Amino acid sequence: MNCTHVNFQMNRRDFFARFGLGLGGVALTGLMADRVLGAPAPSPTNPFQGVMDAPHFAPKAKRIIYLFMSGGPSQMDLFDHKPKLNEMQGQDLPASVRMGQRLTGMSANQATLPIAGSPFKFAQYGQGGAWMSELLPWTSKIADELCFVKSLHTEAINHDPAITFFQTGSQIAGRPSMGAWLSYGLGSANENLPAFVVLISKDRIDQPLYARLWGNGFLPSLHQGVQFRSGKEPVLFLQNPDGIERAGRRQMLDRLAELHTQQFQDLGDPEINTRVAQYEMAYRMQASVPDTLDVSHEPDSVKDLYGPEAKNPGSFAANCLLARRMAERNVRFIQLYHPGWDHHGGLPKGIRRQCQDIDQACYGLITDLKQRGLLDETLVVWGGEFGRTNYCQGKLTKDDFGRDHHPRCFTAWLAGGGVKPGMSYGATDEFGYNVAENPVHVHDFQATILRLLGIDHERLTFKFQGRYFRLTDVHGNVVKSILA
Repeated sequence: MNCTHVNFQMNRRDFFARFGLGLGGVALTGLMADRVLGAPAPSPTNPFQGVMDAPHFAPKAKRIIYLFMSGGPSQMDLFDHKPKLNEMQGQDLPASVRMGQRLTGMSANQATLPIAGSPFKFAQYGQGGAWMSELLPWTSKIADELCFVKSLHTEAINHDPAITFFQTGSQIAGRPSMGAWLSYGLGSANENLPAFVVLISKDRIDQPLYARLWGNGFLPSLHQGVQFRSGKEPVLFLQNPDGIERAGRRQMLDRLAELHTQQFQDLGDPEINTRVAQYEMAYRMQASVPDTLDVSHEPDSVKDLYGPEAKNPGSFAANCLLARRMAERNVRFIQLYHPGWDHHGGLPKGIRRQCQDIDQACYGLITDLKQRGLLDETLVVWGGEFGRTNYCQGKLTKDDFGRDHHPRCFTAWLAGGGVKPGMSYGATDEFGYNVAENPVHVHDFQATILRLLGIDHERLTFKFQGRYFRLTDVHGNVVKSILA
């Protein structure tokens, strides 16, 4: 055969189309089988089925509602009572306490680091004696339902890497988010709603929140979070365009599925089935989303639990009510973001406003879940990406001050879903600057959350670019002391 007559115009797409079921198909099969050690690949006929045949452990929780306080709440003004700071008000932070630890560029050049005690009164609540600020009168009523972790610490000192670290297990963008990992591992428990839903409080955006925080990273795209918004179009591009009726959409999807089935047989690309599954989910969501978001039939007594803002769509309180409705419908991971906690200045006024947003709503959510018998199987998590400094950023005055970012120690709380209620774990020093007892790293926190859903964080992995990745990257220990 004369080589000059061979057609060299075949492009890369044509090559894989023709030979994808040969050596390429064998390689694809191997890659898909290796996605999770000891776990099969998702079923091509049901991409929403998780890769795990069954949980690694008996799960304590079936779902998570994660209340993320974006910006970094001040732990010593909310939960970590430190009277020593008030005694030393205005004095420079001792070098023996700071120990040369790095500061942000916003306070590193200050001549002094004046200690700022909390202007808010603290008291102990519940049988567990949890210290809580006067800013949280409603949350204090459920103190015995909460498990406080007061020794959290992180490696990131600025917002973008710190939020990304909590959401994805890495400071560098591109990894799958926690909700995506859960969707991938456990699958969806409701075929009419996404496994992973995101709600963001309106009117509180003082810093960007980007879709990669709830993205799928290198996992199949069906595992990314779906953002629900307030207003006429809660999910963008979900409704049919003008002139397209539901019956016509159904026929189009049926024909499209036939074409995609043929394409999958030719190419073996799993993203083809993912695309079909997402089309079908969108079709079902056209009916399920309006029902889920319709709170008109909720009695006033329930709305009153969450506070007056529960009737204001898009508020944190309204989103907490929606989170409970989604929990009833077995949405696997419900992520609420409430920005506005970045108080470099004007902290007394700013944190008071933030607590008014979230205090009664958190109380209402926990109370509502408990009354409905859902709290035991729903893990509720509250916390931000880091804490705040015990010293003032900028000028300290009698009535006003600010606090800088502080990754060395901060507080989060958990409720329901298999955690011990009415306890505090870990402690900080008398200055609230360093962890003094039982440090909990971000990866420890993530490993513990996964364990409560029956997942061994070391075994839920995905092979990408030659190595196995997981949410906790290369380390992390379950905090067994807080498990019920």
